[in-house]
Amino acid sequence: MATIKPFKGIRPPQHLVEEVASRPYDVLNSDEARKEAEGNEKSLYRIIKPEIDFSIGTDEHDEEVYAKAAENFQLFQDKGWLKQDTKENYYIYAQTMNGKTQYGLVVGAYVPDYMNGSIKKHELTRRDKEEDRMKHVRVNNANIEPVFFAYPDNSRLNDIISEYTINTPIYDFVAPGDGFGHQFWIIDKEVDIATITELFTDIPALYIADGHHRSAAAALVGAEKASQNKDHKGDEEYNYFMAVCFPASQLTIIDYNRVVKDLNGLSTEEFIKALEKNFIVEKKGVDVYKPNALHNFGLYIDHNWYSLTAKPGTYNDNDPIGVLDVTISSNLILDDILGIKDLRSDKRIDFVGGIRGLEELSKRVDSGEMKVALALYPVSMKQLMDIADSGNIMPPKTTWFEPKLRSGLVIHKLD
Repeated sequence: MATIKPFKGIRPPQHLVEEVASRPYDVLNSDEARKEAEGNEKSLYRIIKPEIDFSIGTDEHDEEVYAKAAENFQLFQDKGWLKQDTKENYYIYAQTMNGKTQYGLVVGAYVPDYMNGSIKKHELTRRDKEEDRMKHVRVNNANIEPVFFAYPDNSRLNDIISEYTINTPIYDFVAPGDGFGHQFWIIDKEVDIATITELFTDIPALYIADGHHRSAAAALVGAEKASQNKDHKGDEEYNYFMAVCFPASQLTIIDYNRVVKDLNGLSTEEFIKALEKNFIVEKKGVDVYKPNALHNFGLYIDHNWYSLTAKPGTYNDNDPIGVLDVTISSNLILDDILGIKDLRSDKRIDFVGGIRGLEELSKRVDSGEMKVALALYPVSMKQLMDIADSGNIMPPKTTWFEPKLRSGLVIHKLD
């Protein structure tokens, strides 16, 4: 079962939401955040990327930078750029991309559910990244940004969401840059709040789609606060952290592709020959080739695209990890041929989210920056949930979710 609760969200006034809202902290660097926030004192980047208020080159992990985040968070509240709701609500956050809309419930997720595995993960986390976000949660005493969860579809929850989304949203805007639509409603009727809370007790698990480090940090700070409170009862606000939960059927995972700097000492001809051991290799020419099924890959090298199809026997359809195309390509191409053993640390490889298009792959190869590009067929939500249910972990850089959650629509305080 999943335990959730409503909370008193801290939100921007309707007329300020577009000035406050930002992209998530981890999808852009300090220079990009500084540029996007230029001339906008209300930008949430001043809380989630507070190094932009310091001179260029300031270490984003400096203690003064974390302190600046808390100072700015308080300033935003003092100025009225962020205001707390007077009662506990659930919220609906809808995103529209390419004509498709997905509807998420914004809830307080339960820290013990993360600790006991009822909130399931599919990626490993790094302690240094966890500690960075833990410091940010501690200093602000709040979850400034939400995490992105999926849950098995539930028709009764869909019906409640539909009752609210036929009304005019509180927020309704198109984000600059990506052109994605963002809408927001408040679920404030007590009967609906109680029903949603009850319905989630019948949901066996929640799945982290995006935001593994934020989830870990939020849960660890909550557990930390519980251990430090001698009067801990279990119902304190710090026992919950902010998540946006979407029905799994509404979510789309897009491809997450690879580019590599060199061929590990091989010529192009030798590399193609080596691929033929485990793949059916077909030259496709100069036009972009997009993988059309599981175990089919696109390869770009020397101004030409190729189709690679893994031969039967090179993968195990009964192994939830071994069947993944990211595993097949990692084992049979990146490791065996190109000598890339660790996707997390090897500097010869980089990763390109499919939102940039396959043209980005050929561009980086044609520029001379990279030698070869590999396009993968995307993982399905069913694969992700099966792997999480089995207790397995996906290889690094497997999933890319789009659109990303916009930060700043609502914030959750821990007291």
